[in-house]
Amino acid sequence: MSVNTRFLDDFIANDVSFITSVPCKQLAGVIEEIETREEIYHIPCNKEDEGIGLCAGAFLGGKRSAIIMQNTAIGVSINALVTLTQFYRMPLPMLISYRGELGEPVACQVEMAIHTKALLDRLLIPTYHFHKEEDIEEFDAILKHTFMCNKPVAILTDASFWKGN
Repeated sequence: MSVNTRFLDDFIANDVSFITSVPCKQLAGVIEEIETREEIYHIPCNKEDEGIGLCAGAFLGGKRSAIIMQNTAIGVSINALVTLTQFYRMPLPMLISYRGELGEPVACQVEMAIHTKALLDRLLIPTYHFHKEEDIEEFDAILKHTFMCNKPVAILTDASFWKGN
């Protein structure tokens, strides 16, 4: 089973019925897999903070939601994360491509990688970093935890995780 399939199987097993995504080369396979699943209502969006707003609307409408995004937009998403997800105790799994580590071809991605974990830590958002394909085994438990605690959670997936997928 591919990691793309596993991500969606775990989302569905945890009653996630709404996902929004921002285009991302590393997460393209997950986004393509979403489109094959009738159980998931998918709305692509242009900006991560807009996507968080869409997820908040779905949550307030009684749906479990998730966002698929790049770490480079964490900075512009801080207000939405604090004023929507944290203030309203909204569980929000954020599947995030972690750009900017070793081997990154785009220099500006490196700067945001330096700050991503510190920003999430400062916001008190639990963060899990998937380096190896077998790290996907934790995903179901992470989803259960975020929905039990009513908190956002960040799952960072780096280039080594996606290697071969």
